[in-house]
Amino acid sequence: MLSYILAASVGTRPVPELGRPAASISLAHDYTNLDNGDLALTPKIAIALALVASGALATGVFVRSTSSKAQSPTAETGWSHDGEVPAWFEQTPARYLPEYTSDGDLIIPKNWRHWVFVGSPLTPNALNNGKANFPEFHNVYIEPGSYEIYQKTGKFPEGTIFFKELQLTLPKENPDGSRTEPSGRGYFGGPFNGADVTVKDTKRYAASGGWGYYNFNHFEPKAKTAKVRPKEECAYCHIASAKKDDVWTQFYPMLDTK
Repeated sequence: MLSYILAASVGTRPVPELGRPAASISLAHDYTNLDNGDLALTPKIAIALALVASGALATGVFVRSTSSKAQSPTAETGWSHDGEVPAWFEQTPARYLPEYTSDGDLIIPKNWRHWVFVGSPLTPNALNNGKANFPEFHNVYIEPGSYEIYQKTGKFPEGTIFFKELQLTLPKENPDGSRTEPSGRGYFGGPFNGADVTVKDTKRYAASGGWGYYNFNHFEPKAKTAKVRPKEECAYCHIASAKKDDVWTQFYPMLDTK
């Protein structure tokens, strides 16, 4: 019986007596001949088909369950060992994780211009006695998969990457560094000027609070790889003043939600 059912070619034809479609099956056995030559399912075939379908569904559920247990993420580490898949993971996009050279240098992240833009603080030289540490716009992006997890959990997962592209202002026309454009007086973006990247890895960067800080040049072109910066150069400021998990969430409303 089962082999006959699996070999069946199922279609839909109207059954005149019932006034609604019924399956039409090419079988050597277990069918009913109607007056017009159509075939209709007997109760025996209908039950068998239902059993086959339910068996396939159960197999699919089992495979999905075992697959999920092998790769179940958590908010903090990205992956768990308890076999449970958090609901938020079902819609989390594939993550781009940091890449390193054989020497341990960080490779500049790929496609970062397509990441989630979170904000652009500005510290012009003219407002800092000509000596601003970062005399540019700081155009900050976060890797999309990490951002999705953060939105749902309120925690930056392991492997989170922030990309900060530096952008000079256009030449000043006023003592405070501002200039006048058709939209009004203010500060306007000029040439790009290098980039900084921050990566979360609590084991690799345990000495600097769980985050690694990289300088891909403060000029163009950007470096292709970079070495991690000493704690006293970058991390100490984040540890002392950043609002949450050494991240300046106070400057980024998209991140300052919890």
